[in-house]
Parts: sequence; structure tokens; C-alpha cells
Amino acid sequence: MKIKHFTIGFITCLLLFVVTGSVYKDSILKNDYYVAKPAQAFQSVNTPPMPEVMLFAGEEIPFDFPDAKERFERELIRNCFYHSSTITFIKRSRRFFPIIEPILAEYNIPQDFKYLAVAESGLANAVSPASAKGLWQFLKGTGQEYGLEVSSTVDERYHYEKATHAACKYIKHLHKKFDSWTLAAAAYNMGPSGLKRAMDRQKETSYFHLNLNSETARYVYRIAAIKQLMSNPEMYGFFVKEEEKYMPYNNYSELELQTPRIDSLGLFAHKHNMSYRELKIYNPWMRDVKLEGKSGKKYVVKIKN
Repeated sequence: MKIKHFTIGFITCLLLFVVTGSVYKDSILKNDYYVAKPAQAFQSVNTPPMPEVMLFAGEEIPFDFPDAKERFERELIRNCFYHSSTITFIKRSRRFFPIIEPILAEYNIPQDFKYLAVAESGLANAVSPASAKGLWQFLKGTGQEYGLEVSSTVDERYHYEKATHAACKYIKHLHKKFDSWTLAAAAYNMGPSGLKRAMDRQKETSYFHLNLNSETARYVYRIAAIKQLMSNPEMYGFFVKEEEKYMPYNNYSELELQTPRIDSLGLFAHKHNMSYRELKIYNPWMRDVKLEGKSGKKYVVKIKN
């Protein structure tokens, strides 16, 4: 019996020795503690390549000003290594950029502003803690000011095309006020009154020389970094095939409603050979199980083909 116990104990010690040896052979002794060798403990991480020149809407970020260069690089690093979000932006771009781009062109707004929508919402009908909603993150009052209907059953901040038209009108207004696309973008984030006060107090006329709240101070740099990544994804290690990107919702017909009231959107969807979910995907501006629109207003519903 003693011999059997001795044999089991010896085998156990031998196994511990083998396992421990395999651990420590890949370790080094440092300050009386064994730590893993660096090459095996960490993945190689490199600084993302910086562009020699970076433009946003035709306005150059002044890289000769170290603060500006470092702030842009901070946003580039953050978005480069925020893989789940950045790869989702790239995949969604195939669905939403074809909606946004022609509307920007219609208003003569630089195409770089499509990346503002990415920064604002991640190209999703998102809701912020401040209750800003949709692709362009309109607050209720601003949305209504620029022609969007907001009620308990209709919220056009979620209407892709109408919200983009409203955003373009707002951006044009901001550009006219500040005569700068970078300042227009900053004002989109913090509001024109707040930006004007900051400019007057600091006696500055350039976004890049203003000392603003932390969110707005990062805002234009973040948009520019997103532009750099999404324009050159493979340079930064994002390999997304075109067929892997999300398809646009193009397979639909438009139905003009004869009345602005629908008592059951579920029944309405089934009548048109759609599920309730599909109806909401194609018409996210419908915010309830029913529709109670404004009398005399034309409502157009997308019906899946």
C-alpha cells in the first residue's frame, strides 16, 4: 500500500515538474518573479500611418501645429483600434452613402460631411443620452425648425432622406454664418451660439486654435480620422469585401397614402405582403403600431417588392 502511495505521489510530482517547466521555459526571471517573454505575451502593435496632408472639406489640418497633429493622431489611433465599430461603419457605408452623397451634392456641400453622419450616429438611427435621434442626431426643436415632423407616431428624424435634407439645410446655414466648413462642423456639434461666444471671447477665427469643450475639441479631428480610415481601410488593416458590406434597401415601391391615418400597421404590412418588422425597416419614421399623421400632408410609404 505504501509503495502504491509512493508511486502515485512520484508521478504527480513528475507531472507538476513537466508542466511547470513548460511554463517557465517561455518566461524570464525579473525582480524575483517569472514573467512571460514579451514576444509571446503581446501582439505586435504599431502606430497607424499618418497622412502627410489631411483635409476636411478642403480645409487643411495644420500638422505644423503640434497640438493639431497630435489631436488628429489620437482620433486616428482610437478609431483604428476600435475594430468592432470601425468595421461596422465600413459595412454600413454601402447602404447609407448612396442616400447621403447625392443630397450633399444637391446642396453643394462637400462630400466629407457624410463622415459627420458616421461620427454622429455610426450610420444608424441612434438615440443619444440628450434624446438626439436618427442618422444626423437632431434634437426635437432643431429637427422641427428644419422641417421634420416629430410626433408620437411620426418622427422624421428617422427618415433617411428627409433627415439628410434637413441636415444639409442646417449645415448650409452654419457655413453661411461662419464662412468655414470646419467651424460649421464644430457648430453642428456644440450649437452656433456657443461656438460664436467662444470665438468672441478667445479672439480666434480658426477651429484649430480654439479651446473648446472636450467633445467639440475632438469633433472635427474625429470626423477627419474616420474619413482617413474609411477612405483607406486596407492601409489600416480593415479588409472588407464589397459583397460583405450591407446592401441598400433598394427593392421597394412607393405608396402614397390616401389618408394620414392607419389604425394597425401590422394589418397594413400584411395587406402589402410584408411583415411588421420589414415595414419598420423600410419606414423607420413610423414610431408606433399605428399612424396618426397631419391632415392634408402627403405621406409616402416604402413597400418591399
